[in-house]
Amino acid sequence: MRPLMKAALLSTAIVLCVAYAVTSASAEIVYNRGNDTDPTTLDHQKTSTVAEGNLMRDLYEGLVVQDAAAKIVPGVAESWTVSDDGLVYTFKLRQDAKWSNGDPVKASDFVFAYQRIQKPETAAPYANMLFPMVNAEAINKGEKQATELGVKAIDDHTLEITLTSPTPYFLELLTHQTGYPLHQASVEKFGDDFTRPGNMVTNGAYMLEAFTPNDKIAMRKNPHFHDAANVQIDVVNFIPFEDRATCLRRFEAGEVQSCSDLDNQQMDYMKANLGDQLRIAPYLGTYYLPVKVKKEKLADPRVRQAISMAIDRDFLANQIWRGSMLPAYSFVPPGIGNYGENAVLPYAKDDILDREDAAKALLAEAGVAEGSLTVELRHNTGENHKNTMTALSDMLKNIGISSTIVEMEGTGYFDYMKQDGDFDITRAGWIGDYSDPQNFLFLFESQNLGFNYPRWANPEYDALMQKAAQTIDIDERAAVLKQAEELLLKEMPIIPIMYYSSGSLVSDKLKGWEDNVMNVHGTRWLSLAQ
Repeated sequence: MRPLMKAALLSTAIVLCVAYAVTSASAEIVYNRGNDTDPTTLDHQKTSTVAEGNLMRDLYEGLVVQDAAAKIVPGVAESWTVSDDGLVYTFKLRQDAKWSNGDPVKASDFVFAYQRIQKPETAAPYANMLFPMVNAEAINKGEKQATELGVKAIDDHTLEITLTSPTPYFLELLTHQTGYPLHQASVEKFGDDFTRPGNMVTNGAYMLEAFTPNDKIAMRKNPHFHDAANVQIDVVNFIPFEDRATCLRRFEAGEVQSCSDLDNQQMDYMKANLGDQLRIAPYLGTYYLPVKVKKEKLADPRVRQAISMAIDRDFLANQIWRGSMLPAYSFVPPGIGNYGENAVLPYAKDDILDREDAAKALLAEAGVAEGSLTVELRHNTGENHKNTMTALSDMLKNIGISSTIVEMEGTGYFDYMKQDGDFDITRAGWIGDYSDPQNFLFLFESQNLGFNYPRWANPEYDALMQKAAQTIDIDERAAVLKQAEELLLKEMPIIPIMYYSSGSLVSDKLKGWEDNVMNVHGTRWLSLAQ
């Protein structure tokens, strides 16, 4: 009897184990999340787009992070102090912070990351985000060694950062992916391959499981994350949708639970049928046109101003973008912190017909005969961008400028602009990484080759930006930055045309999504009903 009983017990145990496994598998929470496009890299120090930022926010955690409402809360650092002169920040790291392989996160991981991003060979497009640190800019230019950076590990759980001058937005700056640490051992072991699935070690709520280009990036909950007990979603699949209409269709079919952007041709339909699942919120960003100033035909600021005058921004915002954008007559968006009143183009309130007449006069003054100028309008893939450029082409005809339109795939488009591509006029957008005008105006400093797409160089502008960086009084600093923006709008190497609002589709089943001006929505703050 004993062997039979043992067999029966063993059989029962197997059934129970199988039943548990089935139940566990079925209980796994999977979030299919629409993203703007595939990343060009998963090396967070080489990323530059919003779509890449969305990924990094789930994979890594900085000293501080943005919560569901985009407010700064402790991350790896559980607390910090600032010296009376505003120059020295001392961060105390939490004891339970760990990497996805179980290694502890140490202060030295931040030192390694911050030194690496400034090394010229890293070629990090966002390295200047950390230029407030002592010697950062000099290291980036090859004038000093990385070890001379103003950051040091006092011990494993104490990090000290020294700044060149007081920086009122420094904590906000650290929420950006440039402020994230790196797992030194894996970076040194695998080199450029440290971002591959199986090699990549991260310290955020999620870890990389698979990357299939044009299909999805799969991330799984990091069991070593210090707040893993409160992370509700087990797997998040980031799915690229350059065609926003495709994301809408899959959203309605229940195949994705959110879309990161909208097809504005479908705006009326979405408003009528999706109710509160359609989210439109104010957003800290500007949609603009970089103009290659070294092209002889576009070198005269009067020509660039004429092009700007001919653009009917109200039509673009209300008809092409169906009210999801606002007309823009400044580069720095309204409502930004530490600024006051924006610099504004002088013809902002003029009738479009009057502006067209003024534009024709400017072109004549610049020696451009009617019908003699042809420009190329280049944009990345997307119906909204295509329709914008088509409308712009029609508007330029009204002042005697002909145009051709060129479309590029999104993954190579931004690299093309960063690498001084041979364009005339392109489409670009900038979303604030922190709420301060410097985060918009620094783009066009002459040395910022990563984002100064027009390759505009103006010593007066550089001097104003340098002066602002050294001005402690917030109001005085704002006045200097306004002077810089006024100069930018006078020279017009870029043409601001619209301010962004964020547009998303969010399933009723997805809880914890809070609309915010930064449009950041880390998966760790969300939950998904089955």
